[in-house]
Amino acid sequence: MNAPHSMSEQVRNHAELLSRDGPDCITGLIDLTSDRLIRLAIAVTGNQHDAEDVVQEVLVRVAQKPQALEAADDSWAYLLAMVRNEALAATRRKQRHQLFASLSDLVTQCRVDDQDREDQFRQVWRAMKCLPSAQSEVVVLRIWEGMTFPQIATILAISKDTAASRFRYAMQKLENALRPSWDDTPVITQGDRRS
Repeated sequence: MNAPHSMSEQVRNHAELLSRDGPDCITGLIDLTSDRLIRLAIAVTGNQHDAEDVVQEVLVRVAQKPQALEAADDSWAYLLAMVRNEALAATRRKQRHQLFASLSDLVTQCRVDDQDREDQFRQVWRAMKCLPSAQSEVVVLRIWEGMTFPQIATILAISKDTAASRFRYAMQKLENALRPSWDDTPVITQGDRRS
């Protein structure tokens, strides 16, 4: 096993090669680091496939712009930090997608007739009115306006992490409020994922 400084020197050498000769030289860095980077990404994401995607994303970025890796004091630690940060971001994106899908399922279910559908939308809006305004505005901007958390953060003058957490709390409250009343009603779903 390489000593930490030795690994850092090897990573820096590959970064220098990438800077000099271009992205086609990424193979050496992949061979040197990918197994270890994937192992770290699995520890963060808990999923082999997600981990491989994370490492691929990071290595593509390094191939396109190797100068930051080349200039880092400890190139190996810098590369590990890049993978960890991307893995954390990927995990947050996946969680947000699952929350969004959960509310979308509640909102887009088709009832047997138009009256039931109208009742369903009334229930959604009644539940929305019970949310604190700070949460309901994030839900409206995210779901109905299709905005990203950074966009929402700019509009509301909050951090994107605050926007994401408000959305997460709102989704939990909406699901808790809506699921019991809808569980009793026969549902026909469009593109039912549970079948």
